[in-house]
Amino acid sequence: MKDLSDITLYMADAHPCSYLVNQKASTVFVDPKLVLTKEQYSHFSNLGFRRSGHYIYQPHCANCHACVPVRVVVAKFVPDRQQKRAIRNNQDLIIQKVIPCDTDEHFDLYERYINTRHRDGDMYPATREQYQSFLVDVPEYCSFYEFRKKEKLLAVAVIDTLENHLSAVYTFFEPDEVKRSLGQYAILWQIKECQRLGLDYLSLGYWIKNCRKMSYKLQYRPIELFINQRWVQMS
Repeated sequence: MKDLSDITLYMADAHPCSYLVNQKASTVFVDPKLVLTKEQYSHFSNLGFRRSGHYIYQPHCANCHACVPVRVVVAKFVPDRQQKRAIRNNQDLIIQKVIPCDTDEHFDLYERYINTRHRDGDMYPATREQYQSFLVDVPEYCSFYEFRKKEKLLAVAVIDTLENHLSAVYTFFEPDEVKRSLGQYAILWQIKECQRLGLDYLSLGYWIKNCRKMSYKLQYRPIELFINQRWVQMS
């Protein structure tokens, strides 16, 4: 593996935080001109970094440490009653792995999802260019997983397959199918996929205690938090 000390990190200018009101955010990121191998990114991911498009980044705010990387310990995971219900409600879905692609079908679903569920976010309104740079223009270790009922596309999970874990990059789904709990089911399926592949963890990105939108991540136990440069299992 290339010596990671040779990889240049950059600091982004401070900007309004997308998650906490009246907070300024800043990130440190890997040189975007450098294409990391699966092995290199696995190392960064295990240190709490995240990927968005070709950007490998980590929050690095001067006066705030609210963003905490979290990962599910999949070998010990047992679904609770609500999660079992989500699994039952989606037993009729067919899941297929496809290469990252830019199709009208995928973008139309993404656009409905963003414009319905995330109108208050910085990705609204959804655009084709944003979709391409965020999810389609990606490294070789990234895959799309389609969730279909017969021919109808209901969800797409974007997943990085790394050395000891899967990283749940993003999932977008049909906003009208509320009873299915598609977002929850996509995570449960990824946990099961980690188990099938013999991987140790499912990375869920960052959790923020005072952000309601992030609270769902702690529903998947046991879960580890990256605190003070080490992974600690939450009691």
